[in-house]
Amino acid sequence: MKERRKILQIRRYDKIKLKIFETRKEMGLHAAEDAASCMRSLLESKDEINCMFAAAPSQNEFLEALAGIQDIDWGRINAFHMDEYIGFEIGDPRSFNGYLSNKIFGKVPFKSVNLMNGKNDFRKECIRYEELIRNQKLDVVFLGIGENGHIAFNDPVNADFKDTNLIKVVELDDACRRQQVNDGCFPDIDEVPKYALTATIPCLMGGSFLFCIVPGELKAAAVKHTLTGPVNETCPASIMRKHENVVMYLDDKSAKDL
Repeated sequence: MKERRKILQIRRYDKIKLKIFETRKEMGLHAAEDAASCMRSLLESKDEINCMFAAAPSQNEFLEALAGIQDIDWGRINAFHMDEYIGFEIGDPRSFNGYLSNKIFGKVPFKSVNLMNGKNDFRKECIRYEELIRNQKLDVVFLGIGENGHIAFNDPVNADFKDTNLIKVVELDDACRRQQVNDGCFPDIDEVPKYALTATIPCLMGGSFLFCIVPGELKAAAVKHTLTGPVNETCPASIMRKHENVVMYLDDKSAKDL
């Protein structure tokens, strides 16, 4: 029998089931095992499923572990990603599509991989990608939380719990852009694009199952606000407390303020 990862604590915050681990590696391994179990279960009753992925260093351990799981029928899974910088073409190493292609999209045989192209006319790209999602309801969403409480690129200044769009263009706030430097994705803030395409909050919350992976001390304050603060757009991630099927995974550092 496969040994389960050691969980330090399991808690509930409204509808969120929270699992806390001692290390990032244990967190990522366990999240991947849970995700694989969910995906296999969905595929027992559906011909194919649709999964949306976040692109950030916080997802590294999880994506590495998930891509290594052999007994998932990847050929019945359609892959999407939730945000992309405007101005970056497909395959740009600074792009989110490039990150995900390197971490998982290019490592397992998905039925389809649907990439946002930041180099296209952004209005047309929003329409194109939104149509894809409307035609293929999201079954599973894998996401993180930003240092300012954002999910995808829904920063507090542009988050809208009642957004009528599924994909939109946003101007990134300074805290969000600084995080990209903190994460080592760019050498300085001047290199970080100011505009991006993003899945909206209703789009993300439209997923049937949410797996939220949030390691690291720099995320501790955002985690606390998400789980214990008011549910409103000042901390966009707080909306997850209203979702029926969400599990959040923390390491000891991101959980330190709880």
